[in-house]
Amino acid sequence: MAGKRVLIVKFGGSSIASADLGRWVAAIERARDPLVIVPGGGPFAKAVRQYQSRMGYGAEAAHRMALLGMEQFGHALVSLGTRLRPAATLEEIRRVQEEGLVPVWMPTVMALGAAEIAEGWDTNSDTLAAWLAGHIPGASLCLLKQIDVPPGTGIASVVAAGMVPPAFEDILGCETEVHIAGPSDLAVAGKRLSEGGVPGRALQRSRFVEAAQ
Repeated sequence: MAGKRVLIVKFGGSSIASADLGRWVAAIERARDPLVIVPGGGPFAKAVRQYQSRMGYGAEAAHRMALLGMEQFGHALVSLGTRLRPAATLEEIRRVQEEGLVPVWMPTVMALGAAEIAEGWDTNSDTLAAWLAGHIPGASLCLLKQIDVPPGTGIASVVAAGMVPPAFEDILGCETEVHIAGPSDLAVAGKRLSEGGVPGRALQRSRFVEAAQ
């Protein structure tokens, strides 16, 4: 896999209820270049948040439970594909890729206790996907969402729209390229991935452009 760009594909938790979930998995499995799938928390993480106030467990427990919620969706994704395999560490990710398969990141081992990751609901699976991208040299990131974004959309705009939390931009590496793919991108996603491309639209990095001027 040396010399090939790694694409991190984040499955939004809302895709769990989408009729297109299986088609996205099939498209991912056509990818020419190495990938890593990051599962969202979806209803599993939502249940953690819902019951936190009822049961009274603290932020540390909720953080751990939300990570495990991502892993629940991750195991479901593995079962939907033919080339998907669970992977908890960078070494396991590399090993799965070397076998010509697609790792699905199980985040608890790496993310639990990481100083850069706050224990709270301001951090979500999009933030964790950005954090993971920073640990894989040259990785780019594609967020699968249930909404399309127009060309030229900036990261600040998707933060303002609530599509990703403010912490996403804070933790995202300045060299990490980010795309958002929505429902209209699915029809050509498999073809683009099979050709080494990325589905969706690249987000503009206005913060870093302005900082460089």
